[in-house]
Amino acid sequence: MKDIKKIDEKELAVKTPAQAEQILAQENEASVLPEEAAVATPDAVAAQPAAAGAPFNRGGRKRGGERKPFSKKPSLTDSGLIEKVVSINRVSKTTKGGTRLAFSALVVVGDGKGKAGFGLGKAGEVATAIKKGLAAARKQMIVIARRGTTITHEIIGQCGSAIVLLKPASEGTGVIASGAVRAVCDGAGISNILTKCHRSNNPINVVKATFDGLSRLKALRGASPLPTGNQETGNTSDASPSTTKP
Repeated sequence: MKDIKKIDEKELAVKTPAQAEQILAQENEASVLPEEAAVATPDAVAAQPAAAGAPFNRGGRKRGGERKPFSKKPSLTDSGLIEKVVSINRVSKTTKGGTRLAFSALVVVGDGKGKAGFGLGKAGEVATAIKKGLAAARKQMIVIARRGTTITHEIIGQCGSAIVLLKPASEGTGVIASGAVRAVCDGAGISNILTKCHRSNNPINVVKATFDGLSRLKALRGASPLPTGNQETGNTSDASPSTTKP
């Protein structure tokens, strides 16, 4: 009989994508800390002379020291892509030896310039499931037709019972979308769009329906400016109306 793998308690408490990203960041920091500890040895720390007369508080921090500037978390990762975790689900499989628990992660990847993809990874740990999903998303990235910061035309995407309506919007509208559709729009670099989800709200089907609609968008040939008043009426600037005197 095969032994069932025990899952950590902190992974069982994962309910939101933000908590999953926090666990992934903690594991990445833990893998880097041993290397940094090897560089900063106790002998090297003791060799640095303390500044004469430098005041210290109880916590050991230097008073009046320079503070590190606040840095906003960049949207692009080290790989140069925007990576977002849409949902984390705890799944189970019943076998002869008992019930095996695992985690499935739905992630979206994009370069912010018209290319995006999604992937679904499953593993016994949250961090491993996210890494599998990211690897699958990078392999199936598609090019999305855009017109500036919005899409080219209105379209409806469908997957199963999920239906997503996508409509272009003017500059300054923003992304009017739910969490799953917003992650796809942010990854593709679409900053002005109107969306509406009908029937099913399952994140997996909603993401698939969104990509179904975006993949069928028709690209515009060249940068065609908006029509002017003379072009709409069919008149040209050279043509002058004929006037008759009584």
